[in-house]
Amino acid sequence: MSEQEMKMTVSPICTDKTGKKKYAYVTFTDGDKYAEAKIPYCEITKNDGFSDEEIAGLMFYIKTNLPELKKIAAKNNVFEALKK
Repeated sequence: MSEQEMKMTVSPICTDKTGKKKYAYVTFTDGDKYAEAKIPYCEITKNDGFSDEEIAGLMFYIKTNLPELKKIAAKNNVFEALKK
């Protein structure tokens, strides 16, 4: 049996209805487990299967790597992704 690798995805930058607040989503999948966080607020918005300890580790990762995650989100372009 092979071990699965945790996968992380960063969404393009989104804006709220007022157009003033910008954010992106970072999702983590590990087998059947799924978690979603909203940056730059560093809050978990969904969790299905990750333990409290694992969520704490994901939050530590997000907070530690927030500048890089924000850069990734800024580079992601939803229109380019749809062309593929």
